[in-house]
Amino acid sequence: MRIYFLLPLAAALLSGHAASAQSHFFASNRGMVALKPFVPASSRSSRDDRLDEAMLRPERREAVKPRSLTENDAPVSSRAGDRPTVPGRRAVLRRGVAYAPADAPQHVKELIWAVNKIRRHPYKWGGGHGSFYDNGYDCSGAVSYALHQAGALSSPMTSRDLQRWGQRGRGRWVTVYARNGHTFAVIAGLRLDAMGEGLGGPRWHADMRPIRGFEARTAVGL
Repeated sequence: MRIYFLLPLAAALLSGHAASAQSHFFASNRGMVALKPFVPASSRSSRDDRLDEAMLRPERREAVKPRSLTENDAPVSSRAGDRPTVPGRRAVLRRGVAYAPADAPQHVKELIWAVNKIRRHPYKWGGGHGSFYDNGYDCSGAVSYALHQAGALSSPMTSRDLQRWGQRGRGRWVTVYARNGHTFAVIAGLRLDAMGEGLGGPRWHADMRPIRGFEARTAVGL
């Protein structure tokens, strides 16, 4: 009878110690996150699967779109070989080669492409005056060659002659700047100039030079 009487008493004491231990555990571990209980696969819902899949899926990033080409980028030739063009109304210079604007008249394009063929010729005093086709050019010889390619000149001219050529003023596509002793031309925004002995023959330039003292001349259709 005594054994059966002591069993309930021992159970009560043990349960009291367990409650005290449990209380001590939570008091000393405040702030800890409880672990998610294990759930057998058979009892998982499809929603749980979708949540786990979303957490493991790598972050999606928008594809970077390529930027559009600008005038400062290498131009795209619409025709291969020695007849390159660029969109718009202004010629573009790349590596010494002029790209003709697509909106220019055909005779202006032909002028630009023809000058590209002599852009490495040396400076030669009097070059291009005996014939439009020479192995070297001076300033007026190079400009005369260019105008001839556009059908605007039938024979070469000197700088003095070009001061009276055509009509006064700037052209829409081609303007010749002439004075006694030197001449150059601005064609679709690029400058064609033969600088002199030791400075290079007929070359394209993207910059402008001072025009004080020069006479601006053009012709119909240019």
